[in-house]
Amino acid sequence: MVVKARIFAPLAFGGVFRIPCILAVFLALTLPAASATDILVPNYMDPRERIPVPDMQSVSRIRFLATVDFPPFSFLDQTGRLAGFHVDLARAICAELDVLPKCQIQALPWNELEGALATGQAEAMISGLAITPDSREDHSFTRPYLALPARFALRRDATLEGAGAAALDGRRVGVMDGTAHEAMLREWFPALRPVTFSRAEWLFDALKAGTVDAVFGDGLQLSFWLSSQAAENCCRFHDGPYFSQAYLGEGLAIAVHPRNQGLATAFDHAIASLNRKGRFTELYLRWFPNGLY
Repeated sequence: MVVKARIFAPLAFGGVFRIPCILAVFLALTLPAASATDILVPNYMDPRERIPVPDMQSVSRIRFLATVDFPPFSFLDQTGRLAGFHVDLARAICAELDVLPKCQIQALPWNELEGALATGQAEAMISGLAITPDSREDHSFTRPYLALPARFALRRDATLEGAGAAALDGRRVGVMDGTAHEAMLREWFPALRPVTFSRAEWLFDALKAGTVDAVFGDGLQLSFWLSSQAAENCCRFHDGPYFSQAYLGEGLAIAVHPRNQGLATAFDHAIASLNRKGRFTELYLRWFPNGLY
């Protein structure tokens, strides 16, 4: 089996594994969230389209697979329970399809997810599996429901001439070394001066100290850092968001085995309905209170 990449997330769970340091940032939100009216909420579904829902009567179980190391999408909360945007989204999908009693969610290590799906131990992966030509050979996917953009961040007291990314021309911009964001920065913004870092905390410290004029990176990570105690309200987003399928992928989607293609269609129907009813917006604002876009 080809190893697939993750994009960089009655209910039950199993397994306890290491939670990465980004969760500490996520749990450390202390600054007030932006007003909901200031936040752009993604909607990748055409509101005029009506996706037919397959007959769900023959479905005896829908088990979603996730991991506990993908905050804020799926992680163990302070009580040891599986929580996150994906957990709430799976529950909302099942409620919309009126099959909530048949739904479960189970946490497994990342390297066990695809095997469990292939052998029929589960029906769906809601874990950030990247949509690639390789992964499409073994899986069917829903339509993407959330894309993770790249963003610039700079100090609140920064003085720029001009607008947009062009205002940073000639300036030093920090970026994580060897990442898709570094490659994207160099290709999309050749007039900027990249400064690479091997650790995120060094990147953020440099921005706070003013040794770089801005940073460029994952909008999710930047959003939670900007709102954390560590950032000390120093900085803000600038311009963007920026999307690139070549560098950042097609976005987050639910994967199913091809034999369960009908489930993917049913999930698309439910997500479209959740968008029309405003329920998806509620979930997005709950887990991304400062927005990604």
